[in-house]
Order: sequence, then C-alpha cells, then structure tokens
Amino acid sequence: MKRLNNLTNKQQGFTLIELVVVIVILGILAVTAAPKFIDLTSDARASVMEGVEGAINSATDMAHAKALVSNVVDGDLSIAGSTITFVNSWPASESIDDLMDIDTSADADIEVSATSGTVTTYSYKDATTCTVTYTESGDANVKPAIVSDTSDC
Repeated sequence: MKRLNNLTNKQQGFTLIELVVVIVILGILAVTAAPKFIDLTSDARASVMEGVEGAINSATDMAHAKALVSNVVDGDLSIAGSTITFVNSWPASESIDDLMDIDTSADADIEVSATSGTVTTYSYKDATTCTVTYTESGDANVKPAIVSDTSDC
C-alpha cells in the first residue's frame, strides 16, 4: 500500500525557481524586443509638425493684429527687428519664416522645402509627406490656410 501512495504523490506543478527563471527570461526578451515592435519615431515627427503648425498659427495671428493696429493692409512692417511683408493684412508667404522661431538650418530636422508664389511649405527631413503648408490669404477677411499633413511621418 505504501508503494501505491508514493506513485500517486507525483510532482504536479513548477518549483519557485523554475517560475522565477521563466519570468526573468520573458523580461529580458520584452526589454530587447519591444523597441523593435513599438516604433514611436513617426508619432514624434507628427507631433513636431503639429507644433510647427501651431507656431505658424500663433505668429500669423499676432502679426495680423499688429498690422491691424498699424493700419497696414499691403506693405511692409517691422516686427521684432524683421521686415514683414503683408498682403491683405496677413503675412505674405515669403515673410512667414521671418516670424517663426524655428531652426531651419542645414543640420535641423525642419526645413523650408518650398516657397513658390503664395505658398510656403515646411517639411520634416527624410519624411516626404510630413509637411505644414502656409497659403497666403486672398482676402482681408479670410485667414491664410495653414494645413499639416502628418499621414506618413
């Protein structure tokens, strides 16, 4: 009978040491593999471009207020040591970069990728469709179009 009792008392489960070893191995795998699966670079680029959009909005609104107070509709106005050109009391596209405090030098992440006529486009380097576009106002009562495209940052 003792022999039968000994056969039925087999180990049923894992020891504490085995469980700790498995948890440690899973932790090491999670720490090394998670960054490869969770890429936050595109989210960070999109946030930067949304910040640029907000900065352009603020600079445009403040410059427009200054132009209204100074009674400038079309022409130049000195703001913070820079000469800003206005069209319909709103900053012209070629002057918007002078209002911004964004580093667009050669080693910066943001660049002025295009300025043509009434449109200025800021883009994130190495991301072709991560842009903010400023389009001049066609009317004194209409704010310039400031549109960001962060679909593929």
